[in-house]
Amino acid sequence: MASIHLSEASSSTPKSKYDVFLSFRGEDTRKNFTDHLYAALIRAGVNTFRDDNELSRGKDISSELLNAIQESTISVVVFSKGYAYSRWCLNELVKIIECKSIIGQTVIPIFYDVDPSNVRKQTGGYAKAFAEHEERFEADTEMIERWRTALSEAADLSGWNLQNVANGHESKFIQKIVEDVLRKINRVYLHVATHPVALESRVEKVMELLSMGSDHVRIVGISGMGGIGKTTIAKAVYNSICDGFDGSSFLSDVKDISKKTNGLASIQQQLLSDILNLKSIRIHNVDRGINLIQESLCHQRVLIVVDDVDDSTQLSSLVGDLKWFGTGSRIIVTTRDARLLTELEVDKRYKVEELNPEESLQLFSWHAFRSSNPKDGYFQLSKSVVDHVQGLPLALELLGSHLFKRSQLEWESVVEKLRYIPHDQIHKKLRISFDALDDQVKAIFLDIACFFIGQDKEYVMKILDGCGFFPVIGVSVLLERSLITIDHQGGHTLIKMHGLLRDMGREIVREESPNHIGKRSRLWFHEDVVSVLKTHKGTESVEGLSLDASACREDVIVSSTEALAKMINLRLLKINSIPFTSGSYEKFSKELRWLCWHKCPLKVLPPNLDLDNMAVLDMRFSNVRKVWKETKFIHKLKILDLSYSIYLVKTPNFAGLSNLERLEFEGCTSLTKVHQSIGQLERLVILNLADCNNLRELPDSICNLRSLETLNLNGCTKLNRLPEHLGKLEALRKLLANGSAIKQLPISLGLMKNLEELLLAVRKEESTTKSLSPSFSRWVSPRSAGSPTLLPATFSHLSSLTRLNLGYRNLSDDDISIDFGSFQFLKSLILEGNKFYRPPVGISNLPRLGELYLNDCTNLQSIPELPSNLKWFQAKRCTSIYRYPKLFVGARIAQLVITNCPGTMDMWDLPHLSTRSMFLFAYEEPSKESFRSKKRYLEACIPSRKVPDWFDYKKIGSSILFHGPLLSTGETRAMIVCVVYSIKDEHNGSIDESLTIHFKNKSKGYETFDKPFSYTFDTEIRHDHTWICYLTTEEYVSLKVDEGDEFEVSVEAHGGILVKECGIHLPIHQI
Repeated sequence: MASIHLSEASSSTPKSKYDVFLSFRGEDTRKNFTDHLYAALIRAGVNTFRDDNELSRGKDISSELLNAIQESTISVVVFSKGYAYSRWCLNELVKIIECKSIIGQTVIPIFYDVDPSNVRKQTGGYAKAFAEHEERFEADTEMIERWRTALSEAADLSGWNLQNVANGHESKFIQKIVEDVLRKINRVYLHVATHPVALESRVEKVMELLSMGSDHVRIVGISGMGGIGKTTIAKAVYNSICDGFDGSSFLSDVKDISKKTNGLASIQQQLLSDILNLKSIRIHNVDRGINLIQESLCHQRVLIVVDDVDDSTQLSSLVGDLKWFGTGSRIIVTTRDARLLTELEVDKRYKVEELNPEESLQLFSWHAFRSSNPKDGYFQLSKSVVDHVQGLPLALELLGSHLFKRSQLEWESVVEKLRYIPHDQIHKKLRISFDALDDQVKAIFLDIACFFIGQDKEYVMKILDGCGFFPVIGVSVLLERSLITIDHQGGHTLIKMHGLLRDMGREIVREESPNHIGKRSRLWFHEDVVSVLKTHKGTESVEGLSLDASACREDVIVSSTEALAKMINLRLLKINSIPFTSGSYEKFSKELRWLCWHKCPLKVLPPNLDLDNMAVLDMRFSNVRKVWKETKFIHKLKILDLSYSIYLVKTPNFAGLSNLERLEFEGCTSLTKVHQSIGQLERLVILNLADCNNLRELPDSICNLRSLETLNLNGCTKLNRLPEHLGKLEALRKLLANGSAIKQLPISLGLMKNLEELLLAVRKEESTTKSLSPSFSRWVSPRSAGSPTLLPATFSHLSSLTRLNLGYRNLSDDDISIDFGSFQFLKSLILEGNKFYRPPVGISNLPRLGELYLNDCTNLQSIPELPSNLKWFQAKRCTSIYRYPKLFVGARIAQLVITNCPGTMDMWDLPHLSTRSMFLFAYEEPSKESFRSKKRYLEACIPSRKVPDWFDYKKIGSSILFHGPLLSTGETRAMIVCVVYSIKDEHNGSIDESLTIHFKNKSKGYETFDKPFSYTFDTEIRHDHTWICYLTTEEYVSLKVDEGDEFEVSVEAHGGILVKECGIHLPIHQI
């Protein structure tokens, strides 16, 4: 239905021959109700088709009648007591429902002295009618089933029931029907888009959120940055569903109209005029308009779209309360400011995402070339524009139209110009959001646009807080208005910004002083910064400056600190790899809040460098041997980062850094001592000493850090003990000590009731790291280094643990004799490379455990019953396992790897794998041209030497050919691929050992491929194993397999892999 209206909205809608087709049983209603209804429609000017030819009834429907149905905008079906007795009526109804499905015809059911449930379920009098039909047409069960389906579908539509309207008074009932018909035939569809690329999938997502089957009043918000397509999506949704309501209204440009004199009242007037179909309404007061909306619409099922809202007053004046609208009403709000949706308490929200590269190129091409692909010779230029625009539809349309029928030379000029100056119309559209911000939030936006895109959020927040910008609320506002986004990557929370918004922000700065670079507030462009520093043309206007000489090809020489002397208001300074050859450091601004000086050549920070207002001092990769000569009092400093300063021998005295929250010494390989004064840092939250591989001990005073949440000791290879009273760190959430030399945990550890992550894996021989799971291959140990007393008796008191890594500690059964069932919040458990014969007690009862790794546990004899919510399980190279649990019955397992066990494993229970609540996953390999796998319910590698007998298709070798099977109504299929493989005798450990699965629909000429997840597919097997991939129903549909299609699945082996047998099973799923 949505796609039909999309096409209608993108072109002129063809005029139907008839407004209404009347379907009825003549014997029941021809001379009474239907006659009155027909007359009322004609009087109202509705062009209505009514079949008056009684003589041919009982025969097949004439072509004239079929054409009349097809050429009508609306079909009105009058269900009476005897309607189902008429074969003619039922065939007519089948055609009507067919037109509804194929051409989007509107169908209005009228229930005249008949209960809708009798029509829907064919009960009561309708049951008697079908009893006669089934006896008479016993040989044609398909026809009877079509009749039943049509009745059920028609009865489910929104219609009119005589018993529920006007107390059964027929004249008023007919009047209501006529009004409904008039609203529907006078409906004017909105123009959506000339080229609606990728629109349908977005419309479907909003339709799901609207829950059209619910009788509740629902509000759905659509948010996103300017130009992302919010209004376009809202229009398409409106066109798709407006016919199903008593009335509808699309309120465009609410933000702009409401700013005019009496603007909000005029929008209220439009709302009521649209829905009530009354042109005489006049509203001069917003409060009066609110009352009129409540009074007029409280019993009506309405559809309202409030487009481009930027103030809560607009919403409260138009759709302020769900009680204003009748049962089943739907309200859609579009806005750049997601905060407004929170205030409105919307039921669901949809944030519009950018178009992907393929969609972007297609939309751009339609506007630039009037076709779906670039012209010959313009592909790379088109790709340059698309890459720059980053999926913003407005920009793709504007730039495409701007470049239409221009020469290649003009294209090259436009592409080059875009690198420096944004397109004017795009800039103006995006700037609307910026102009609505207050001054401090504007400053935050510009700081991020010029200096902090891609930086850690908390790091940036400390800098902005040091500037007095109140970043907690400021950053929230930017997020709500889609001016920035937050990206979670590898445990870091990064601030991101769309490239065009970045360009808009930087253009705003450039416009501050187009011809005098040194008078701009922020300098970031390499040539501009170098020019200003070399000529000493910086002024008091400059608040931020960024120069990274290490990223430049040529040497950058700034001879003197005098270059910074005039920039007395400089807050933000980044001067990576810049060596000053002369001048006093007193020339640095006293207003500095952020100094980022990576690869600083100084051996000690000069005493005349003013750090009094410093919030973040970032000196990574510096030559510093001693941070400062005397104790420094920098009470505003929140972050001190000296990571990878490899000459630093000891930390500074911390006594003067009372507000320090984050301390980074990662990779300081010469560091041997942490100053005892660290215990005075009452606000310290993060202490990072990772890879300080000459650090032998921690001061006892570290136990006084009552605010500390993260202690990172990963890679501290000479650190063999922790302070005895470490348990006093009650706020500690992460204790990371992979690769350390710690032999025994202190008894006080059990006091850490908030500890969530405890990582204690140690190193394994470098030659075997290849075989480990991806996340932990770095942290492994020699087999000989036993740790008999690693875990104290109090270890089981760590009730908040979510992640525990005890990999390669050579733990025996005695070492893990505690009940792991006490760790009820545990999500990830790594026990690789240990000596125990039995898994720890209680693992099977961990309700939240999602990952369990038992690789290289060579003494392990059996696998425990897996926890009910486990998704990832690995037991590679467990060479003693002889007993397996039921792995698939009722499980939610998504990745399963068990290899090199002495016995084979059966897959009899795989068909019983429940996929209803399964965890779906896919994976990406950025290094291989952004390959993205197909979605699967399960991927597994197990010791099995043949394809199970219950597979639909099996064949020796590496390919299999079959024909698409029959599918019944309401069914679809998934696909399970099974490959039995081994390693060739001449196996030499090739890096490229893998499989590629090719799918080819020979009937349709469609081809695609997939690959195993590299950590599921084991290439170090000693005998035959089986790789299994259970593709989702969605992926099966994408393979376009229809009944009878010739389809081939072939397996291409790479490296030392030998494919012996393959199989395909196509399990049936109910839709």
